[in-house]
Amino acid sequence: MATALVFNDYGGPETQELIDRQSPAPGPGEIAIEVKAAGVNPADWKLREGLLGENGQLPAPLGLEASGVVTAVGDGVEDFAVGDEVLGLVAEGHGGFAQHTVLTASKTVVKPEEISFADAATIPVAGATAYDVTHQVELEPGQSLLLLGAAGGIGLMAAQIGKVHEFTVIGVAGIADQKLVESTGATFIESGDGAADRVRQVAPEGVDLIVDLVGGRPLRDMAPLAKSPQNVISTVDETTVQELGGAAVVRTTEALEKITDVIKYGLVDPHVRARFPLTDAPEAMAAVETGHLAGKVVVEP
Repeated sequence: MATALVFNDYGGPETQELIDRQSPAPGPGEIAIEVKAAGVNPADWKLREGLLGENGQLPAPLGLEASGVVTAVGDGVEDFAVGDEVLGLVAEGHGGFAQHTVLTASKTVVKPEEISFADAATIPVAGATAYDVTHQVELEPGQSLLLLGAAGGIGLMAAQIGKVHEFTVIGVAGIADQKLVESTGATFIESGDGAADRVRQVAPEGVDLIVDLVGGRPLRDMAPLAKSPQNVISTVDETTVQELGGAAVVRTTEALEKITDVIKYGLVDPHVRARFPLTDAPEAMAAVETGHLAGKVVVEP
């Protein structure tokens, strides 16, 4: 038997429960792992709330990304073997906040020894997304990248990727995270009322690319700063960004391997800021749901 965090109905934290279940076996194209760490993302609580649909089978496990050690491989899997250290996306119907889970082999890579399990667990969702949003529009060195929500897990990694490519990075975040955002090499802009005017002061001619990790009003306020409307990309608000002439992030298959290599060589730090034991997984979810915790949160069985 193995412990896992599930939710029994769509709604708030009260629907969550730690349960004991049989260690899952991998199906075709899947690998089973002993979980060493699992990344916590806003999508986890949005899934539980039903904001991403209410069609899943209940109780439903939580946790989209994990790192660990392979314990079994399913039919058709040739790239992994028992004992491999890996990181990847959790297979449908399984969850990362668990002692044992199942990953989709095609969305998994071997974990380099230079990367800790905690950092590795942040790469499949946040890391890969940061890679995709900074490569969807090709910028040249010296061109400007404006990040809305720069202190979150995706934002901090996107800012560092921008530095690697020698972009001029401007990061919008809460005042409490100024030093953290500036540590990536970005120019900090305080979020809230008047933020667009503050960006104009440092980029009077506009910016070459806007990456939105917030959505809603901040996206609407900042979008006019883009030199070209189609160079506004959102990871969270597809409806609004398309209405404004921009685009939602396009997920690519190569992003996971590419960003893993970048992190392996120390060019990007995932900024894991809080680590919770599996028994405190609900608290880890709550920490992310408040939206006030910068960087990444992981759960460690």
